[in-house]
Amino acid sequence: MLVDFNSLPEESRVWIYQANRSFTEEEIKEIASKLDTFIENWTAHGSDLHSGYQIKYKRFIVLGLNQSLNAATGCSIDASVRFIQELEKDYSVDLMDKMNVSYKQGEFIAYKSLSDFKQMAKDNAVSKKTIVFNNLVANKAEYLENWEVPASESWHSRFLK
Repeated sequence: MLVDFNSLPEESRVWIYQANRSFTEEEIKEIASKLDTFIENWTAHGSDLHSGYQIKYKRFIVLGLNQSLNAATGCSIDASVRFIQELEKDYSVDLMDKMNVSYKQGEFIAYKSLSDFKQMAKDNAVSKKTIVFNNLVANKAEYLENWEVPASESWHSRFLK
């Protein structure tokens, strides 16, 4: 069952998929429509999953699930992964590679491989104050508080001097 992401409780589970490029406005409309359809039909053992989503910065797809009503199962998680893989294919975009880093560079969102980010840290091209996206957050509360943070407050800090 599709619900407004903002209405999901703070303990709702989240999954964040970062794209290796920005989506166009047209792609965002299409992806939103596909997300609406997917979530409306997303179930766990025949029970509706109360879920919502956000598309942030034309680059991140954030799925939220109120697990206090019905928890995701292996099959329902597999279904969401297949859906994301279909988006990857449909839009020639990478959404599943967790070995990449997104960070703010002024008003822009930069996307680098982890090895490039490490090198940038060595070269002082990024700092502890660089705003990074911590896609490892597990629930909506963490997403709201700890997703978009200075690198010093994220797992990225291990690469900085």
